[in-house]
Amino acid sequence: MALRAITLGPGADLAGFRAAARALVAAGVPPEGAAWSVGGAAQLFGEAQRSGGEGGGSPLRLPRAVADLVPMVVPHRDPERYGLLYALVWRVAAGERHLLEVASDPLVHRLGLMRKAVARDLHKMHAFLRFRRCEDAGAERFTAWFEPDHHILEAAAPFFVERFRALRWSILTPEGSAHWDGADLRFGPPGRRTDLPEGDGFEAGWRDYYASTFNPARTNLRAMRAEMPKKYWRNMPETELIPTLVRSAEAGTRAMIERSPSVPAKRNPERAVAAMADQEPRSLDALNAIIARSEPLVPGATQAVLGEGPIGATIAFVGEQPGDQEDRQGRPFVGPAGQLLSRAMQEAGIDRSASYLTNAVKHFKFEERGKRRIHQKPTAGEVSHYRWWLDRELDFVGPRLVVALGATAVLALTGKAVPITRARGPFRFERFHNRFEGFVTVHPSYLLRLPDAAKAEAYAAFVDDLRRAEALGRELAG
Repeated sequence: MALRAITLGPGADLAGFRAAARALVAAGVPPEGAAWSVGGAAQLFGEAQRSGGEGGGSPLRLPRAVADLVPMVVPHRDPERYGLLYALVWRVAAGERHLLEVASDPLVHRLGLMRKAVARDLHKMHAFLRFRRCEDAGAERFTAWFEPDHHILEAAAPFFVERFRALRWSILTPEGSAHWDGADLRFGPPGRRTDLPEGDGFEAGWRDYYASTFNPARTNLRAMRAEMPKKYWRNMPETELIPTLVRSAEAGTRAMIERSPSVPAKRNPERAVAAMADQEPRSLDALNAIIARSEPLVPGATQAVLGEGPIGATIAFVGEQPGDQEDRQGRPFVGPAGQLLSRAMQEAGIDRSASYLTNAVKHFKFEERGKRRIHQKPTAGEVSHYRWWLDRELDFVGPRLVVALGATAVLALTGKAVPITRARGPFRFERFHNRFEGFVTVHPSYLLRLPDAAKAEAYAAFVDDLRRAEALGRELAG
């Protein structure tokens, strides 16, 4: 059998490997019949061996463990990585479905070591990469330099997108660069360490913090070098302090031992409390900016969904959390439940555009099932996490009446679980000390889940609740 030559793109060409593996298995080419190489542009089989239909191949049905292993080995720098992975795929496709469970197999052992090396490199990048602030066309941007051992840039970049979604940043490496503009992640050509700006004020503060937390009694140079190898030191501002801190460790330990015990000084907390109060948002826009920058408590949401409506609205409606469509569009109550709410509000004589609509939880919590994102009810702890935002939001809006839609909204507004059947109707949210009147009803999504035979009656009761809320709001507005 003639040797098949496969040339893949530089770095971690995961898509190229998958396509080539499918085609080779479909063509019945064993591992010893394929020669893998890395070049400037991906090429499936040498031109002399290319034939119609050999560029595709049916999708391979591989065990989950194998499918998870492949993307963790492809970034490895070993030039034999693709050949080793194809040998694994070939054997699994030939019937060895549980091959990865045989730890003594030489191929499995070697691929396992490669996977660990890539995972360790990813961890080092996540832990030791440091951004520096710079100006880019008058706008704030952050830039970092890193020298990975393996081709991990594309695999590592999504971590920084999730961690620093609200910032604009670039990561430069000798092999390529990653750039995030707040909306799109793109990859570009290699960078140079000299492209990095000079140290900023934040680095000086970070060095001061590192020095103040350094414990001389726990200095362990061997552990320090193992966890933070010296190759990363020149890109980390705090490391320039380490030699001095280590030299003074022994004297510092003696001083700690010899120092007489003392009673902690009493401090007047009034200045600290005043400083904290001064940092609070002073407007709804400022509060929304904080919410928009905040990461979801449960990862996965696309964005925070902010409240919508005029300040000073007579009625504010509080729901549970954004749904799938709200998460995609960034607006509250635009999905099926929101459309039902809009219809009911119109029938009850409530102008949606004159009302304020928001949610107790600002991010969409869901479970993926295939291509669908299925709503997951937030826990009491998650509701508590977002309660401060809701409280301040209602302070800025200043409604006369707050309508709680469903049990989660009631939990957020009262701090305790209250059955909707018992609380439905006018309700006093005592936690807010009579800053506004309350009203409790069901969430419109509850109506969507009912059997068809019960929907008409439940919807009529919901509209009747909204009519009562409208009348109460009109009375409160005077």
